[in-house]
Amino acid sequence: MEKLSSISVFAPATVANVTCGFDVLGFAIDAPGDTLELTLTETGEVRITEITGDEGKLPLAVEKNTAGVAVLEYLKHLGIKQGVDIRLHKQMPLGSGLGSSAASAVGAAFAINELMGAPLERKDLLPFALEGERAACGFAHADNAAAALMGGFVLVRSYEPLDVVNISVPEDLFVTVIHPDVEVPTKQMRKLLKEQVPLKDAVTQWGNVGGLIAGLMSSDYALIGRSMEDVIVEPLRSTLIPGFQEVRKAAMEAGALGFGISGSGPSQFTFSQGPETAQKVAEAMEEVIKSLGFTYQVYVSKVNMQGPTVLAAEAQQQSTV
Repeated sequence: MEKLSSISVFAPATVANVTCGFDVLGFAIDAPGDTLELTLTETGEVRITEITGDEGKLPLAVEKNTAGVAVLEYLKHLGIKQGVDIRLHKQMPLGSGLGSSAASAVGAAFAINELMGAPLERKDLLPFALEGERAACGFAHADNAAAALMGGFVLVRSYEPLDVVNISVPEDLFVTVIHPDVEVPTKQMRKLLKEQVPLKDAVTQWGNVGGLIAGLMSSDYALIGRSMEDVIVEPLRSTLIPGFQEVRKAAMEAGALGFGISGSGPSQFTFSQGPETAQKVAEAMEEVIKSLGFTYQVYVSKVNMQGPTVLAAEAQQQSTV
């Protein structure tokens, strides 16, 4: 097998929390996502040479950038001193609730592992991506990163020790995501959360998490729909998302199984049975967002089962000297 000298990869966006599963449920979607280009160098340094699509908001300093930290932690783990140049192309809005920082961290960890000959299994790259997440937003939460890395729908059963479980999804389950162009920083959304919740609400939430997972694994679309209720986080966060209740009403009337905030917002998502319904839901949500005067992006797809993928790779040139 030829050793690679450069690689371009795509890492998908994700929906985390999935209404009732705060910090423990997430899944990947086909679009949007980030593209990263990594090239091995003889400098002995990890450098970020270019970032596009971020309007100059992201740091080029490696130790402060989610992609840079993931590469640094990976090389440190293997005890390798290797020069790497990173080019990061952001293809989703920052602060969108679509796992922007996780996609960058996952793409970087996946790419450097491929350049090194893939000595680690994909699941073993998660700790490096989580350190990238920590650098980006202060929290090493795994719901976005695990879904982006592993693809599919994931349950973070435990953080100490880290235990991530893949959950099967029905064949005809489709996702609609709409992102209004309003930035709501994750840190601001987390400040809204309470340290304690009433036992009654906790019991309701546990039932919904169990019901959602059971519905996904048994292809019970009705159970999926009635389990998509969040009584702890969504009532607080939805107040900062313009038009949330109106968009929800339109989506449900168009046939969505359920509706919720994607991550910390402002993106919102629905599950639908079948592509036709998912598209009708998208159109209904668009009409509301348009009427509110916001620009937006909308995405319709199945749950992305692939995770990060290689777009292009170049083998090392052999010296003829």
